[in-house]
Amino acid sequence: MAESGSGGGGEEAAGAGRWARLRRRGAGLAGGPWARALGLLAALGLLYWLRAPLRLRDNWAAVTVFLSTLTPKFYVALTGTSSLISGLIFIFELWYFQKYGTSFIEQVSVSHLRPLIGGVESSPPVQGFSANNGENETNRQNLSECKVWRNPLNLFRGAEYSRYTWVTGKEPLTYYDMNLSAQDHQTFFTCDTDSLRPSDTVMQKAWRERSPQARIKAAYQALELNNDCATAYVLLAEEEATTITDAEKYFKQALKAGETVYKKSQHCHPQSAQNEAQLRRDTNVLVYVKRRLAMCARKLGRIREAVKMMRDLMKEFPLLSMLNIHENLLEALLELQAYADVQAVLAKYDDISLPKSAAICYTAALLKARAVSDRFSPETASRRGLSTAEINAVEAIHRAVEFNPHVPKYLLEMKSLILPPEHILKRGDSEAVAYAFFHLQHWKRIEGALNLLHCTWEGTFRMIPYPLEKGHLFYPYPSCTETADRELLPTFHDVSVYPQKELPFFIHFTAGLCSFSAMLAVLTHQFPELMVIFAKAFFGMLLSPFSFIMEKIKRFMPSSLWHQLTQI
Repeated sequence: MAESGSGGGGEEAAGAGRWARLRRRGAGLAGGPWARALGLLAALGLLYWLRAPLRLRDNWAAVTVFLSTLTPKFYVALTGTSSLISGLIFIFELWYFQKYGTSFIEQVSVSHLRPLIGGVESSPPVQGFSANNGENETNRQNLSECKVWRNPLNLFRGAEYSRYTWVTGKEPLTYYDMNLSAQDHQTFFTCDTDSLRPSDTVMQKAWRERSPQARIKAAYQALELNNDCATAYVLLAEEEATTITDAEKYFKQALKAGETVYKKSQHCHPQSAQNEAQLRRDTNVLVYVKRRLAMCARKLGRIREAVKMMRDLMKEFPLLSMLNIHENLLEALLELQAYADVQAVLAKYDDISLPKSAAICYTAALLKARAVSDRFSPETASRRGLSTAEINAVEAIHRAVEFNPHVPKYLLEMKSLILPPEHILKRGDSEAVAYAFFHLQHWKRIEGALNLLHCTWEGTFRMIPYPLEKGHLFYPYPSCTETADRELLPTFHDVSVYPQKELPFFIHFTAGLCSFSAMLAVLTHQFPELMVIFAKAFFGMLLSPFSFIMEKIKRFMPSSLWHQLTQI
């Protein structure tokens, strides 16, 4: 079987080789002198066959008369119309590129016109061998880096996001972001045994509702069925409470109900798989409630209480590190200016085996900058060079900027901040917005930290001239961040793009065409007679090659045949 398979493959390869040789031979004939001679004879034959419809002499005279009778107004209208059309095309191309990151003309050409004119067909890959293994590995890495994460510091919908909407009339959350949150709630707060409890059945439907009013109504229905429904209190705290104080009251009720249910689930855990799923759900609810209570305490100014709650939560549930509770702890410790405790947290979580984040990288850079920023001066550093501590601070800043290059513009207030989304993309603009929203105050508090960042952050890009192909300390920068960030961030926000894309050729072409035609329109309007002379000379130059070809044909063609053609 193997031999016959390999023999068949050899015959196919031989046939393919003969076909390739024939194609090359045909291509050689197509480009040789015989092909050009045959093409000339075919053109002459076609010209002779079409001698009656062509009416060469009359058409030539008609073209000459038409060009000589054109008035300056015609040329003014022609150049003005062409400049207007090319200007509209340029504006549309520029708008399309800013919105979608590509040229409309190029996209249409590649997608629709290329197959019509015979685009290059890709040959099927050979079984048993892949030449793109490295590319596939890179794609898999990009896909893993483009995973969307729950924002550890996400705001409250009712007390913060809704208030923003009431004041500005703008929606801070996109539909894609809210849909991801709905999926998270269904994953964390529901299980297979919900059908056994009427209140949980109602809440299972509530998490699927699109309307906030419908979700709140369902939460009250669940509380009527069971006054100890923890997930109903969670929903009311997130969406109905209009202040952080009201949200904290709901979460305290949710904590009381959640702890009772959690203890019951612990006792019946070993009995069945359904009880195991219920315990997992009750654990998720309890952790979520305790975390949000700690965030409420942080927002209400009880920072030490918030730090204690976060530490206790991390000790009680050490296996839930994927929830990134340590990022909440880092922010609270920075507010307390407990920099030694911040360094201890970084020593535990800024590990090579753990996924990085902007909070970890930029907090590490902030601590290094704190040691030298108050005495740092670019002029002094250029004269005497950088000290060891300054080099460490600069390297930490470069490391942070390589991980997420969007953050410095927000910290330096070169771009305006918006409310952070409920989900972020690591190394993307959404993560930069979320980090800067909470940590800008900590950078401002340390004297000279922003000045050191301003003087050194752009030096990172000299170390990574091709960030999409090769990184310095991290993997190459993923190329999918722009698309995901546009889905996560609202439309009124100008999404930061890295690396900056160069303008496509067609935008330059349409801009040049618009400028040239507008210049011709102005010149034609100011100097109509002179431009008419130039236009006639230009058309004469265009028609002169045709006259030259006709003279060559007359020289090599028998006089009787030429006389017969010209008399038609």
